[in-house]
Amino acid sequence: MRQHYMLGQYLRHRYKDFLNSSYDREEIYVRSTDVDRTLMSAQSDLAGLYPPREYQIFKPDLNWQPIPVHTVPAEDEKFLKFPIPNCPRFDKLLEESMNSKTVQDKVKENQALLDMVSERTKSKVTFQNVWKLYDTLLCEKIHNFSLPSWVTPEVIARLRELYDLSMETLFRIHETRVKSRLQGGVLLKQILQNITQAMNDTNSTPRLKLIMYSAHDTTLIALQIALNIYNGINPPYASCHMFELYQEDDGSFTLDMYFRNNTNSEAHLLVLPSCTEHCPLQNFIQNTKDLISDNRDEECKLSRDSKQKEAILIAALCICLVLLISLLITLCCCWNRKARHHRFPSNTEELA
Repeated sequence: MRQHYMLGQYLRHRYKDFLNSSYDREEIYVRSTDVDRTLMSAQSDLAGLYPPREYQIFKPDLNWQPIPVHTVPAEDEKFLKFPIPNCPRFDKLLEESMNSKTVQDKVKENQALLDMVSERTKSKVTFQNVWKLYDTLLCEKIHNFSLPSWVTPEVIARLRELYDLSMETLFRIHETRVKSRLQGGVLLKQILQNITQAMNDTNSTPRLKLIMYSAHDTTLIALQIALNIYNGINPPYASCHMFELYQEDDGSFTLDMYFRNNTNSEAHLLVLPSCTEHCPLQNFIQNTKDLISDNRDEECKLSRDSKQKEAILIAALCICLVLLISLLITLCCCWNRKARHHRFPSNTEELA
């Protein structure tokens, strides 16, 4: 909460000549995922961005005012919480990513570590869920809790390495561009729609100046991997990715991106690899168009070839299973006949 409050103060200073000095409901729109901590983050941020002024002070000893934060139910969230579910094609790509040599080699290399922490924590820790353990230990470390003796600097470093790799496995390793169209590109599409709307509304009054999204580390990772600007390091708490739209003297528009990933530092410039600093908006849109899906629901479906391959594989497995069962039955019948012949000789044989 303190970090987000400080982020709000930073944004107040950064945009003091752009945003109104007091809260104006026509100027800002805030959206959060329907998760307690992201809703609280947004409100902490807004407390630093818009402390009440003059008539907005409704209680003299309270330097705060209520500002709306919008959300939708988790099952209706379409572009802020990643990975976005219910996408068979992405699930298939993720499965292939998990089976990739890069991931499998790293898992084998760290299997002894995973077994050790599973024993220590009395829970099954795997590559898929290692983020839960690392996140817990990170929170305890930040808040100066006493960590268990087995949590050495080496263990923390190796868990962090697995954690970072698990995030990259979600969105980057294997078919990155396709994954981005199905994940981070969805948020990028919304952002570009917001920017286009702002560009078209420059002469309107009132005018929306700031759209703020409060979301998750995976939200930033998915977006930055799609834009090919991710540095491979999980974003720390209160990180902020900013898109700034500028109208130049000749009337054209440019788009800058800045990233603030340290509470005590200035935001640093991010440059789209295929563009330049102060990227012309049309260039930015053109250079990222392959990330934008016109019909994500359709693209999320498995291709006919994939379905055919799966159907053939299932049919082949079924046939093999039937043959195996038939073979076992035949062997059992033969064995029974031999057993009966051995244990119950004919009368003629007994007389002889």
